[in-house]
Amino acid sequence: MQRRTLIRTALASSMAAGLPVVFAQSSNNWPTGKAITYLVPFPAGGTTDVLGRLIAQKLGPVLGTSVIIDNKGGAGGSVGSEVGARAAPDGFTLVGGTISSHAINVSLYPKIGYDPIKSFAPVTLIGTNPVVLVVSQASPYKTLKDIIAASKAKPGGLSSASAGTGTSQHLALELLAFKSGVKFTHIPYKGSGPAIQDAIGGQVDMMFDTTVVAGPHIQCGKLRAIAVTSSKRLAAMPDVATVAESGVPGLQDFEVVSWQAIFGPAGTPAPVVDKLHTEIRKILATPEMQDKLKGFGMEPTDLSTTQIAAFQKNEVDKWAQVIKAAGIKAD
Repeated sequence: MQRRTLIRTALASSMAAGLPVVFAQSSNNWPTGKAITYLVPFPAGGTTDVLGRLIAQKLGPVLGTSVIIDNKGGAGGSVGSEVGARAAPDGFTLVGGTISSHAINVSLYPKIGYDPIKSFAPVTLIGTNPVVLVVSQASPYKTLKDIIAASKAKPGGLSSASAGTGTSQHLALELLAFKSGVKFTHIPYKGSGPAIQDAIGGQVDMMFDTTVVAGPHIQCGKLRAIAVTSSKRLAAMPDVATVAESGVPGLQDFEVVSWQAIFGPAGTPAPVVDKLHTEIRKILATPEMQDKLKGFGMEPTDLSTTQIAAFQKNEVDKWAQVIKAAGIKAD
């Protein structure tokens, strides 16, 4: 019992500090026993990091090797994704891909060191989830109408944190500004972890973030949920209205859905991709993981690798249109 407690304590400490975590074990050889590097292109504490660690805990024992979480944040996920794109296509490098790193950034930045489609092989679409607009529990704002009115009255508008330029959090803000005609001041951070802490502390007025990251802080009373960006209310947050329900003119069709996926470098052999896809799908299909995903406000998915590729292409095209129409530029 003491040993298990020490292990849990050590794991929690290393995750909080953003240190690499190694999940090992077991008997099934994968192909050579070489460790798998799971690149998370954001700092520890964000959605991609949380999901990566949950999956790595289960994947290591299944494949009989170690899965090392390696956080490489920066440029809305582009820095770590470029590292993944240049890795050997042998199945020993996985990349935690997101709507930003694998759909948005190619239209947002003048140049990134990879093609979100051509440089990668889709492995798994973990799930989709809306983002939620939150403020500090001490904030005077209770509704989206409050926020719109306050931002209109403040030079430059209210400040809003994000996990970085071009992330779903940022684009949700820009879409809100574009559709409502109200200005906001975007404050980009290098990941959700530090951004959410400043939202809690009131250093920024508000923040859009995924339900994975914001949910626990809402539940414990540190953050107040203002609205979710899905077309329907979430089962996990039934009392939180959608942006479309806010009554603010121009927001009747407002919807932003983030997503999380796993990719390998382009050229990874099909049998290796298929093996990884199958084993990760099994992990995600367990009642434990399904409950965790739903608890985070995520909608689990079950797409084939071919379907993931088609979904990703549609996302790239969709956000290219939004970015152009809103005139969004990378900071």
